[in-house]
Amino acid sequence: MTATRVSVIGASGRMGGEVCRAVQAADGLELVGRFDVGDDLGDLGGAEVVVEFSVPDASPANVRHCVEQGVHVVVGTTGWSSARLDELRARLTEHPEVGVLVAPNFAIGAVLMMRFAQLAARFYESVEVVELHHPDKVDAPSGTAARTASLIAAARADAGLGAVPDATTTDPDGARGADVDGVRVHAVRLRGLVAHQEVLFGAEGEQLTLRHDSFDRVSFMPGVLAGVRAVGGHPGLTVGLEHVLDLG
Repeated sequence: MTATRVSVIGASGRMGGEVCRAVQAADGLELVGRFDVGDDLGDLGGAEVVVEFSVPDASPANVRHCVEQGVHVVVGTTGWSSARLDELRARLTEHPEVGVLVAPNFAIGAVLMMRFAQLAARFYESVEVVELHHPDKVDAPSGTAARTASLIAAARADAGLGAVPDATTTDPDGARGADVDGVRVHAVRLRGLVAHQEVLFGAEGEQLTLRHDSFDRVSFMPGVLAGVRAVGGHPGLTVGLEHVLDLG
């Protein structure tokens, strides 16, 4: 059986380096290219699939180059706004054979946490999201937190719930955090952390807390490899790793 040829953009970064090691150790995959800032992407080393872990400002151009080369892409870089995703969808119509998977988190536990949060959302009047990361992370809130908040908001709307109760009228310093589709999201940046998130649900007399912790970047690799193996079978744009996992 011929191995799937994989290249990594952002190969010298913390996540990119881990991806390179995971691909090299995986059955049925072959690492054919490592690319970093300033490199000519060219033919991407002859890759069939590219894993893209760069920075938000560079990611759209990197992905666009892959699509134009007819290469499938698994994107772990954060900062993909709705406008950027819409632009990518439009570009993919010109290359209908190419699949692009954009995932805010590749940890299986984080994907499950988001699914559980969707399920719980309709049962609770109050909800807030707290994400905690290392201080070298350049964006806030995290892509996982923003995605979680959006999924919760959609589930609440489907259930006919109103706005989350909050009597705050004065908050000049933004202590209440970001508002993502009506759900408050708080970002912590602390040395020693990797990637962590809590979703807090509240109702009269009870609280439900969902928490996921990634203590090492190796925790993301099973999801990355699952994405690499699946992306070719999902032409067009797929947002969220849950769509290539069998979650029922």
